[in-house]
Amino acid sequence: MSLIKSISGIRGTIGGGIGDNLTPLDAVKFASAYGTWLLERNEKKTEKLKVVIGRDARISGKMISSLVSNTLVGLGIDVVDLGLSTTPTVEVAVPMEKADGGIIITASHNPKQWNALKLLNEKGEFLNGVEGEKILVLADNDAYGYAEVDDLGAYTKDRSYVQKHIDAVLDLNLVDVEAVKKANFKVVLDAVNSTGGIFIPALLERLGVECVKLYCDPNGQFPHNPEPLKEHLEDISKLVVAEKADFGIVVDPDVDRLALVNEDGSMFGEEYTLVACADYVLGELKGGNTVSNLSSSRALRDVTEKHGGSYTASAVGEVNVVIAMKETNTVIGGEGNGGIIYPESHYGRDSLVGVALFLSHLAKSGKSCKELRDSYPSYYMSKNKIQLTPSLDVDAVLVKMAEKHQSEDVNTIDGVKIDFPTEWVHLRKSNTEPIIRIYTESTSQESADALADKTIKEIKEIAGL
Repeated sequence: MSLIKSISGIRGTIGGGIGDNLTPLDAVKFASAYGTWLLERNEKKTEKLKVVIGRDARISGKMISSLVSNTLVGLGIDVVDLGLSTTPTVEVAVPMEKADGGIIITASHNPKQWNALKLLNEKGEFLNGVEGEKILVLADNDAYGYAEVDDLGAYTKDRSYVQKHIDAVLDLNLVDVEAVKKANFKVVLDAVNSTGGIFIPALLERLGVECVKLYCDPNGQFPHNPEPLKEHLEDISKLVVAEKADFGIVVDPDVDRLALVNEDGSMFGEEYTLVACADYVLGELKGGNTVSNLSSSRALRDVTEKHGGSYTASAVGEVNVVIAMKETNTVIGGEGNGGIIYPESHYGRDSLVGVALFLSHLAKSGKSCKELRDSYPSYYMSKNKIQLTPSLDVDAVLVKMAEKHQSEDVNTIDGVKIDFPTEWVHLRKSNTEPIIRIYTESTSQESADALADKTIKEIKEIAGL
């Protein structure tokens, strides 16, 4: 069905032909390229290299994990296998293990037929563009060789990182364990039958929070589309109300995206997970800087400025957010898809950190979940795309859109974002087809939709469609 190679890893559907899908041979090839890149990068190192791997609960996860592990061993690299894990847990484990890199076997929010290899450096952070490109070249050229028998790597299992990760979260300065315990919260958790069903309940138990489990059996049989969007979350919305819970928690299969459900079953809003956590952190620290990507809600900027801090918008992509966070000495950042990046913990999206910060915020605010959500500025988004002819110069269209609105606040670091006084539009081209993706945000859904319609009309006029 599909195989996508990018600087961040390889992603595809299971089965089918080599090079067209994520087959066993493709997994071995890409793991070989990554391992070879590590060896070349650390050629002066005398002892064996070490790589940490972990996987979500996808049906294909054990197969792909075994292939990747044994490929690395065949290259002479030691492997520490965390087994069923989360993306942030592997990110935390890499520096704890003093490892040279990490691989997470997960396709994040994609349906169950998909899987992927996500690649980390020695800091437990995603590779940058230059590093990822080198791995793609190695894979394309089959430029790798394997170790002789006496030089094979060692394979070990380590199942201790559930507790190690949770311990690290609870040790964070702003996670107020006692305040959360005193609040006697009751929550419902939808973990889409993946590893969030292991990690989040264990965290909640340590925080004294009663957890009603929904789809928490890590068997990889996703009961609904695993992307934590409103249209996929009817079951938890109903159960939160039926259980008279304080709120609901939703995580994606690899537990790096966090969505919340209010006590009345309404959505807290993925965009507002980061807003709420940032409000808490900035309030406790008496200010600080934040970062999110260009397609994230303006609400984070509003909350940041309320606390006297400075907000920065980065190009889309977690690695770009992290780069901007480091450049601006940010205290918290992330993405509007429910991704919380808290540097005191590590530079990666982490739902465990998000849950602990949100619970601390809610406990100390004295508000209900819905009351807390209503305390933030309300913005509404519209997401659209426009199909263009293959011969059209999409970049030229975007340049003309920027010129047309040059009197506004225009940002061109990633496509074109045009900030108007009360709303914005962000235009990004697809890397694989002649499509412009159009994201708008305004103070009402009608206004966001109207801005999208207006923008589409302008693009068609410029393109002569």
